[in-house]
Amino acid sequence: MLAYYLRLGLRSLRRNPVLTGLMIMAIGFGVAASMTTFAVFRAVSGNPIPWKSDQLFVPQIDGFGPTGRDPGDNGEPPDALNYQDTMALMRAHPASRQTALYPVAISVVPGDASKQPFAITGYAVTTDFFGMFEMPFQYGNGWGADEDDKRASTVVISDNLNHKLFDGANSVGRNIVLDNRDYRIVGVEKNWDPRPRYYDVVNTSGFGDAPDFFMPLSRAVDLQMDTYGNNNCNKSPGGGWDAWLQSTCVWLTVWAELPDAAAVQRYRSYLDGYAADQRRAGRYNWTTNNRLRNVMEWLDHEHVVPQETKVSLLVALGFLVVCLVNTIGLLLAKFMRRSQEIGVRRALGASRREIYTQFLAEAAMVGVAGGVLGLLLTAGGVFSIGLVFEPEIAKLAHVDFGLIGLTLLVAIGATVIAAFYPTWRAAQVQPAWQLKSN
Repeated sequence: MLAYYLRLGLRSLRRNPVLTGLMIMAIGFGVAASMTTFAVFRAVSGNPIPWKSDQLFVPQIDGFGPTGRDPGDNGEPPDALNYQDTMALMRAHPASRQTALYPVAISVVPGDASKQPFAITGYAVTTDFFGMFEMPFQYGNGWGADEDDKRASTVVISDNLNHKLFDGANSVGRNIVLDNRDYRIVGVEKNWDPRPRYYDVVNTSGFGDAPDFFMPLSRAVDLQMDTYGNNNCNKSPGGGWDAWLQSTCVWLTVWAELPDAAAVQRYRSYLDGYAADQRRAGRYNWTTNNRLRNVMEWLDHEHVVPQETKVSLLVALGFLVVCLVNTIGLLLAKFMRRSQEIGVRRALGASRREIYTQFLAEAAMVGVAGGVLGLLLTAGGVFSIGLVFEPEIAKLAHVDFGLIGLTLLVAIGATVIAAFYPTWRAAQVQPAWQLKSN
């Protein structure tokens, strides 16, 4: 019977092409607007490491104090750490694995003399970085703790940089010239670029081009490489590199891997104890003001999801509701024009349930047609989303099988839901009245 009702629905749709076209357009445009903005929202708000996000934490230590903070910070400590606090955490090693990092920019000299040097960006990190964030490797792996201690000239490069310099071949063990210094390649990562880039949202807002390399933090500090990211100071650090390292300027991010609640509590206790020690030593003269946030808490604190994506999604959903309200009116007009047909069918023994089935099946056909139109419009919307959002955000939105399925599901489901009231009205038609009046 369902197939029969679907055939009846197709015939009915062809019987009123203008009315049918208006309903399909209303559903198509409403679904396309909501799915286009959802594609962007999905790209920027997902959990970048769902299997481990509740085990990775960012510690914050207040190195500015209440007088050095911006009043708009609502009492929050700085988003980054200064060099002294960072090194204290790294030496104490209160977590099973931990890493410190900051972004750097250098130039690379290709081995081919016919090619010009070009600038690349990357991160100075410690050895635990690769295991904590589970970076996949095309060739080789990260360096060990000995290289950190010895300030070794080792480097992990991206798959993209490996293709530029070595045509994608296994380059582990080969040398690369960075800022006129030789570095030995120990690993080539395999297309690793989590979105958002949760491990450094302070300097990148979570998006942007993938890093080209990773080098030991100890080597970068030894060579006095300035940060390529934010450097916030509550007072002038004075002149020279050493003065900057001893200052309260914050420019480093620390991550700690804490596998269970007990480890989290121990780390919190360590942070509080460390702040108390600094206060007793006269370095900090304010009350303890530490924070410890996991990945999703950190992304929320840093407002990684752009506000415009949330607003756009709400506006698009509102537009979809308006389109559905219009669809309800069109379906009601279409169904009630067929009161005579309904009266005859009821007089011949059709139950209200059969009327419901027939008209909901017809509404589903409208939803399918609207979904197909919505898919075409969604593809065009995703392609042109860069006209509304920033390029680094717009390029994250894409059409995949999940979005295609969701678009069709929303179109059909929304249309069927919108058809309930018109169908209920149609099922209330009294056959005796229709037979007497006709």
